[in-house]
Amino acid sequence: MPKIRVLVVDDAVVVRSRISKILSSDPELEVVGVAANGRIALAKISQVNPDVVILDIEMPEMDGLQTLSAIRQMYPHLPVIMYSTSTRSGAIATLEALSLGASDYATKPSNLGSIEATNQHIREDLIPKIKVFGGFFTTNAITHPVVFPVRSDIEQVEVVAIGVSTGGPNALAVVLREFPADLSVPILIVQHMPPMFTKLLAEQLSSKCQIPVNEAVSGQILEPGHAWIAPGDFHLIVQRDKTVVRLATHQALRENSCRPSVDVLLRSVAQVYGAGAIAVILTGMGQDGLHGCKCIREAGGQVLAQDKATSVVWGMPSFVVNAGLANQIVPLNQMADEIMHRIRFNQLPLSDL
Repeated sequence: MPKIRVLVVDDAVVVRSRISKILSSDPELEVVGVAANGRIALAKISQVNPDVVILDIEMPEMDGLQTLSAIRQMYPHLPVIMYSTSTRSGAIATLEALSLGASDYATKPSNLGSIEATNQHIREDLIPKIKVFGGFFTTNAITHPVVFPVRSDIEQVEVVAIGVSTGGPNALAVVLREFPADLSVPILIVQHMPPMFTKLLAEQLSSKCQIPVNEAVSGQILEPGHAWIAPGDFHLIVQRDKTVVRLATHQALRENSCRPSVDVLLRSVAQVYGAGAIAVILTGMGQDGLHGCKCIREAGGQVLAQDKATSVVWGMPSFVVNAGLANQIVPLNQMADEIMHRIRFNQLPLSDL
């Protein structure tokens, strides 16, 4: 298989050099060009024909957002991974870039203590994304799944828990903005993102939705018609406290290399809500959420998975589908309607499941 061709765009020569060296050490990648700003990058794309572009946000002459907009006009299907700082301004710009059509993002390493730790961060955070969008990693077609038996005593839905990763901010906006202000259940969300990004994402989503969306804080009581996003670098769980259910966050070990982890949330949801839970697995890399969905199904709850056609990366949903855990596979633009249908009707015909 030919190597994935990468164009690195960053105004800092040290960053360009380090990324190029690390990427070139991977036998499946080839750095075919570098550029110090967006204008140079646009000229080079036609010359070097990259499979993936790594794009800095803050650059002179033509910054990352301007460059991304131009790339999307000229090369609408060329994968672009934004390379942003873990700062408030970097997070704001990253979320804007995702809304403008960036394929994904990676954060620049900072304060990791050593050159090797910095290099390892790039290997673990950036290279897998390049390989996904460069076509090295593909999802398998639906196999012969192990089908979990459908219970006939489906209970009234009490909570919806959503797990999502790559492509998540835009997918969440599509789903959450369709929920009415009088939504009768709370929404819990794990989006794989670092600290600060999750708070800004919650603010951004809340401004677009009829229901309030907040970053979760330990001790908060779950209320109908509210959505909470797990804070970056913290797991989110629910705990029953007498007659109410409260949120709790903690920093236990990562699961599936993730913190927050979808599995951690779904296990607690299954324990607290049992058959009253709906788990929703949206677009994302990896298999976080697979074990949690098994817990939801074993407790009598329901599982919905986004379909391949509308997923940016059909990774997390594909694992759930291929394991036979999904009650239904749903296109993104129909997901909110399907969730509302199941909330409103606690007894569905078995043929619909």
